[in-house]
Amino acid sequence: MGLFTTYLLTAFAAIFWGANFNLAKPVVAEMHPYVAGATRYLMAAAIMLVITQLRGESVPLRHLRVYVILGLMGVFGFNLFFFLGMQSTSAANGALIMAINPLLTSLLAYVFLQQQPSYRQIIGFPIGVIGVGIVVLGAGAHVQVESGDWLIFAANLSWAFYTVFARKLMPKDTSGIASTTGIMTAGALALTAVALISGERFVIPSWHAGSALLLMTVGGGVLAYLFWNASIAKLGAAQAAIFLNLVPVASMTIAAFEGMPPTQTQLIGGGLVIGAVTFASLPVRSKAVRST
Repeated sequence: MGLFTTYLLTAFAAIFWGANFNLAKPVVAEMHPYVAGATRYLMAAAIMLVITQLRGESVPLRHLRVYVILGLMGVFGFNLFFFLGMQSTSAANGALIMAINPLLTSLLAYVFLQQQPSYRQIIGFPIGVIGVGIVVLGAGAHVQVESGDWLIFAANLSWAFYTVFARKLMPKDTSGIASTTGIMTAGALALTAVALISGERFVIPSWHAGSALLLMTVGGGVLAYLFWNASIAKLGAAQAAIFLNLVPVASMTIAAFEGMPPTQTQLIGGGLVIGAVTFASLPVRSKAVRST
């Protein structure tokens, strides 16, 4: 897979996740967060198991420990806190909090992988975060720490750990499809266990909430995880995380299609985000060494 294709897939993953903030609102209005998270990933895991079987592969049990660890971080932890947080915070606040993920990921990558950020990443990080702040604040968001904000931050931290440890632990002798299936299955079972223990009922949502949940499952679940896992294997944890600056931009764009067009401030902030992502993603050219 070429570098341009990798960048494109990483961007698509971020856009799908940006849409999740908008799609989650009708879902949590009808379903308890435990049930919503469990339902979403039971469906996603089922889709991945079918894809894996069609490819003539299976999920190797020898990597069960790795799949459980990554499933608890990237599926269980993230989705549990995400759906709980979206009950009491806005999509704009959630997107803003998620935008600091590159900083968290870069810090964890340095601590656990000794992965030094490039000078482009160092410059791009603050510019991207400033752009995200302009986008969200321009939409009229009130940046205040509520319970939902803390829960979204916990989801953000879970995802940063997943991004770093996926790079460190992902099996090299197994395809990304099979590994993603194992991770999703482990996370889905954990979410289901919590939903059942809580005593919350699994319900059939309305067409509106059900279609939103399906889009979250296929786009923000199956496709995004496949694209993201392929991206961090190619780019590394810190560089891939820069693309998460596109998450709030995608969320604001969707809001525009819903009848809330972006303001001039939002366009300026979005331009900063996209510019920072582009700049940070450009490869650093090494100077040619001339022989004497």
